[in-house]
This record gives sequence, structure tokens and C-alpha cells, in this order.
Amino acid sequence: MTQNAQSGLRLRAALFDMDGVVTDTARAHAAAWKRLFDEHLRRRADRLHEQFKPFDPRGDYREYVDGKPRGDGIRSFLESRGIELPTGDMDDGPDEETVCGLGNRKDRYFHEWLEANPVRAYPGTLRLLEDFRAAGIPSAVFSSSRNAEAVLRSAGVLERFDARVDGEDRAQLDIPGKPAPDMLLEAARRLGAKSGDCVVFEDAIAGIEAAVGGDFGLAVGVARDDGEAALKEAGAEIVVNDLSELHFDPETGLTVKTLTNLPMAWDGRDRIKRSLGGRTPAAFLDYDGTLTPIVEDPDRALLDASMRATLKALARACPVVIVSGRDLARLRELVGLDGVWYAGSHGFEIVGPGGKQQGLTMGEEFLPELDKAEQTLEERLAGIEGHTLERKRFSIAVHYRRVAEEEVSRVESVVQEVLEAHPGLYRGTGKKVFELRPDIDWDKGRAVLWLLERFNADAGGAQECVPIYIGDDITDEDAFHVLAGSGLCVAVRGEEIRRTAADYTLADTGEVERFLRWLTGIAGGSEANEEGGQ
Repeated sequence: MTQNAQSGLRLRAALFDMDGVVTDTARAHAAAWKRLFDEHLRRRADRLHEQFKPFDPRGDYREYVDGKPRGDGIRSFLESRGIELPTGDMDDGPDEETVCGLGNRKDRYFHEWLEANPVRAYPGTLRLLEDFRAAGIPSAVFSSSRNAEAVLRSAGVLERFDARVDGEDRAQLDIPGKPAPDMLLEAARRLGAKSGDCVVFEDAIAGIEAAVGGDFGLAVGVARDDGEAALKEAGAEIVVNDLSELHFDPETGLTVKTLTNLPMAWDGRDRIKRSLGGRTPAAFLDYDGTLTPIVEDPDRALLDASMRATLKALARACPVVIVSGRDLARLRELVGLDGVWYAGSHGFEIVGPGGKQQGLTMGEEFLPELDKAEQTLEERLAGIEGHTLERKRFSIAVHYRRVAEEEVSRVESVVQEVLEAHPGLYRGTGKKVFELRPDIDWDKGRAVLWLLERFNADAGGAQECVPIYIGDDITDEDAFHVLAGSGLCVAVRGEEIRRTAADYTLADTGEVERFLRWLTGIAGGSEANEEGGQ
């Protein structure tokens, strides 16, 4: 199925970091750290009449704080700013200007978040855990946090692990935190495994360094943002964006899925039918590269009559959602069907059939910042031939497909400089495009989950819909990640070779149309139409 990624490792046990690998709490920790450090830095700047330079919840968090014990992270970041504080005592109040005092204040901020928000476990990690358990391979979770048990309990995964080593254990055993390997070695010991027979899953540089320092068999980095290069430099042999991009089989081992080595959807038709089990599918379909071929001019990516008729027939049999980075208004104009749902701007704008059902709009508070960024990009990119600046309501796309290869880095530099001037935005990527989007926890994957919840509620207690998502772009991977283990994900291969979290592939838009006709027959209960008219 895929090329082997184990390099001869005899896998006996698996060790999982908690924050950012098992549970979606890295963003909460980063927000708590930013609140803490910005308060401290601002007061210091005012007192010393210095310029205030805020904490970067991406770069600073990853380099100085992520994965380390609380006190070590505080010292590491403050040292990077030339600041030294007394250690203080563990009982220091949260307003004390000591390392311990700041640590207690950060803990308070994190608990405030935890009380207000349920913790979510990553579906791809849960699926991999299930595969390990089915193969008789024990798993342990480790974390520098003293809140680990509460976080795991909130996420409903406390009992999924055979062992746990956390901040409380570290204090009782008096062992150093990451990047020292001691916590990981203790986790392996509790599983009865040698370090050389273990795989370690980590999203922090310090954690990868700990895995390398402890001579663990395989270090797998999880780069959910843009830290892939740093994780590789720290010693990760494999780096993925999500553990749904990995497949485990007792015979073939742990492997990385790519667009070129997944099975074709046609080869899995029997399995797909069994997974539906008579339930109604809900089809989520990307537009460019999925329903229409990729073209140099986005305005010429027009839906042909045959595909439109196929979509119309499918929408009579099951819910259909067109999910795209395009503006909602333009997307509806291009597709031209009233019987489907539309999720434009990567899910920031959602509307139901006919535009009459209640929809969703996210991120309107970012529109002024997007306006300013657009103006700056127009000015800074004016001298670069071949680029196209496409303003969508909730994002700005900088297309560089027709830019000379030696000028692409110049385009990227301009985009990065504009992002640094607008901290409320972040950079997304796609095929030959850089995108500036609101930096909020929303993407195609979250939009799909929102829609599924609505579809299942509308079913009035009937069996839940089975999501089937088909897409070709990097942005579609956000949906593949959240649907791991609960839906069917199909990637359209196109020209690109990359990792993917999909289950199957299709070669091109022609095969997509044929597959949709087959799915229409399944959803409508018509065995005669299952071959899509072939």
C-alpha cells in the first residue's frame, strides 16, 4: 500500500506526547502563554520606557516554550529577551514577578480556558491508537503538564492508554523534563519496552530531542502549523501534519500515506458500501481541481453541463455540499444549483439550498485588517510579473502559477512581511498560491463538522450521515484530518505528489464524476446505477 517508514524498527510500544499530538490543547497553551508574557512584557516596557515587543504564539512558543516544564519554558523565553527573574517558591502567588509566580499565573489562565471549553482529541491519533491496540501494541501518553489527567479526562481518552507519565510523576521521581529523555524512558519502562523498540510521536522540538537523546527507535514529528523543518532538524525521521497521514498494519508496519501510493476508490467500492451500511451519505466536494480541472485563470474554471447534471442527481439522493476557497457568491454563480449547500471562503461562509436556510458567517471582525493587507500587497507586488492577487471576502489569494521560478521567493517574502505587519492573519497554502486568512480556529474541517451536526439534527434521531469528502488541495486535508475514522476521504491526484490523510484516490475530475454517479446509485438504492452508467 505505501512505502515503509520504519527503517527496520521492531515496533513493540508507542509513546504519545499529549498536547498537540493527542489533544487539541496546544492552541490553548499558546494563548495562555501569550496572555501571560504580553502582560509581563508590556508592564516592563512601560516601566523602563522601552518598546513593547509581544510574544509570538507561533514562533516563540515553538522555540522556547513548547514541550518544556513550565519553569524551564519561562526561563528560556525570558532569556531570549535578556530578562532574568528570581526563581521564587512554588507557593508564590500568581501576581509575583518570579518564575514560579508567572508559572502559577499561566496555570490559572489555562484552567480558565479548560473550564470554559471541552478538550478535543485528534481523530487521526485515536484511529492510530485503535490500530495499535488491535495489534496488541501498548501505548503510553506523556506530558510535562501537571494538568495532564484533567485534560485527558476532558477529552474522554484517559482510559485509552496503558501508561501515563506527567508533570506530577516528574516531580515525585525528581527527573528532568524534556529535552532530557527521562520522562520518555520512564514511559517505556512502564510499558515493559526497550527504547529502541518504541516509536515516539511529538510536536515539540524539545520532545524530538528527548526521543533522539534516549535512543528511541523512531521519532515522528507532528507539524500542525509550519514547524516541519525545525522538527526534522531536531532529529525527527518522519514529519507529518497529522497522524491521520500514517497507516499501521502489523505486517507492513508504520507507513506514510501519499497521493501516489493510496488505493484507487474504485478498488474499494465493496468496502465503501459496507461502511455506509445502508446509511445516507453526505457528499462534501471541493470545486477547483475536483469538479473542474485546474486552469491558469481561475475565472475560466467553469463547471460543465455533465458534471452539473451529476451533482443535481446526487443532491436528490443525499445532502451535497460544495466546499471551496472561493467567495460564496462566486461559488454559487459557478455551480448554479439551488439544491445543494455551499461553503465558501474555506468554510467561513455557509448557506443552505436556495440560499434560504440559515447559514453561518465567521470572522467578520477581520475584514478591516484584510482590506489593509490587500492594499499593501497590491503596492508591494506591483513589479512582479505573472502574479495574480485575488481578494475574496475572508481571504486574499496570491497566485504565482505564472510567476517566473526565480521570482517566487520574492513573492513569498512580500507575503511574509505583510503577515508580520498584520498579526491577526496567518498564511495558508494551496496549489501555486499563498493565502492570507483570519487567524482563528476555523477551516474546511471545522465547517464540515458544523454541517454534519446540522444534518444529523435535521434527521430527527435517524441514523447519522456518513461523510464522504472529495478534494484535491492542501486545504482539503483539514477536512481529511477531522474525518479520520468516521468518514470516507478521497483525494484527487492531479499533478502533485505529497502526503495525505485520505483513504483513497481518484485520478482526475472525470473519475470524480464517474464516482459521483456510482454514489448516486448507492444513495438512491438503485443497484442498476452503481457502475455510473459504465
